[in-house]
Amino acid sequence: MATATAKKPATKKYAYEARDASGKIRKDEMEAVSEAAVASRLRERGYTVLSVKDATAKGLNTEITIPGLGDRIGLKDIAIMSRQLATMISAGLSLLRAMTILTEQTENKALQKVLAEVRGDVETGKAFSVALGRHPKVFPPIMINMVRAGEIGGFLDQVLVSIAENFEKEVALRGKIKSAMTYPVVVFVLAILATAAMLIFIVPVFAEMFTNLGGELPFATQLLVSLSDFITVAAIPIAIGLVAFGWWWKKNKHRQGIRDKVEPIYLKLPVFGNLIKKIGVARFTRNFSAMVRAGVPILQALDIVGQASGNVVIERAARDVQDSVRRGDSLAGPLTEHPVFPPMVVQMIAVGEDTGALDTMLDKIADFYDEEVESTTEQLTSLIEPLMIAVLGSIIGGMVIALYLPMFNIFDLIE
Repeated sequence: MATATAKKPATKKYAYEARDASGKIRKDEMEAVSEAAVASRLRERGYTVLSVKDATAKGLNTEITIPGLGDRIGLKDIAIMSRQLATMISAGLSLLRAMTILTEQTENKALQKVLAEVRGDVETGKAFSVALGRHPKVFPPIMINMVRAGEIGGFLDQVLVSIAENFEKEVALRGKIKSAMTYPVVVFVLAILATAAMLIFIVPVFAEMFTNLGGELPFATQLLVSLSDFITVAAIPIAIGLVAFGWWWKKNKHRQGIRDKVEPIYLKLPVFGNLIKKIGVARFTRNFSAMVRAGVPILQALDIVGQASGNVVIERAARDVQDSVRRGDSLAGPLTEHPVFPPMVVQMIAVGEDTGALDTMLDKIADFYDEEVESTTEQLTSLIEPLMIAVLGSIIGGMVIALYLPMFNIFDLIE
C-alpha cells in the first residue's frame, strides 16, 4: 500500500522593508508561506519590521502613483495625528503601542510610511522627539521642540493636545485665507482668458473686415487691433515666460535675498497688506504661546516662531527680541520699533511678561487676531465680488464697444 506524502505548503515571494540593529533600513525579497512567516524570520534576525508585501501581486494590482499627485502630508494630517496620539497616551497606552495603532489606521499612505519609521526608531530606543526630528520635511520644528520639552517634563500628552489645537487653528486660518482668495483669483483668471480669446480669435476677424472696407478707424479700435496683433504674435512666448517664471519662483521664493526684498512689500499692499499683517501677528503669538506653555526655552522658541511666522519682517522682530532677552531686557521693548506689531499687542505682551502669564496673554492676542482675520476676509470677499465683476464687465464691454465703433461709419464706407 502506497503511503501518502504530506503536501508541502506553497510559498510566495514577499518584498519586505525592515530596520536592522544599527538603524539602517533594508529592502529585499524572501520566499515564505505567508507574510507572518516573513515577519517572524526577520524578528529572529533582530530586525524591526516596517512592511511586508506580496512581490508577485503586480499588473492590475500595482499601485499607480503620478508625481505631484500622490498622498501629501499636510498640516491637517499632522493635527489629526497629534490629537489621536494624545488621546491614546492619555488613556494609558504606551507610546510604542499608540504609534503601532496610529500607523495601522492612518489612511494617508505617505504619512503611514513615515509613522512606521518613527515607530521603528522609538522601538530601537530613540526618544520620540529624535525620531520625529529625522523627518524635518514632515514634522515642523515647533512640534519637534514641543515634544522634546514634553518628554523632559513628563507631560507629553498635554503637549500633543496643545500641538493639535495649535495646528487645527492654523489649518482653520489657512482655510479662511483660501476662501477669501478663491473667488477673486478665479474671476481674474477668467478675465485674462476671456480677454486673450477675444484678442486672438475675434478681433482679427473684425480687423480684416475693417481693412477691406477701407477708411480710418477710431482710436480705440486702432488700439485694440494693435494689441490683438501683439498678443497673436507674443502669446506663446508670454505663456512660456510665465511658466518659466512660476518654476523659478517656486525654486527661489524661500531664498533669503528674495524674501528680504519681496515680503516687506506684501505688508504695504493697498488691500491685502493689512490682512497679511494680521495673519503674521496671529501666527507668531499663537506659536509663541504654545511653545512657552510647553516649557521650551524662550530664546529657542523665539527662533522657531520667527521662522514659522511666514514673513521676514516678523522674523527680524523676533531676532531683536532674542537679543534683548540675552541682554536681560524685556520681551516687549524691541517690538515697539517694529510697526508690524500694533501698540495693543506690545502692551499686552508687556503685561503678560510682568504678571508671569505670558502664554495666557499671547493666547488672547492670537484669538483676537484670528477673529480680525475672519472679519477682514469676509469684508474683502464682499468687497471684491462686485469689484471683480465690474472690472471684468468693463474690460469685455470696452472691447465690444471698440469693435462696434466703426459700425457707425460702415454705410459711408460701403458707398
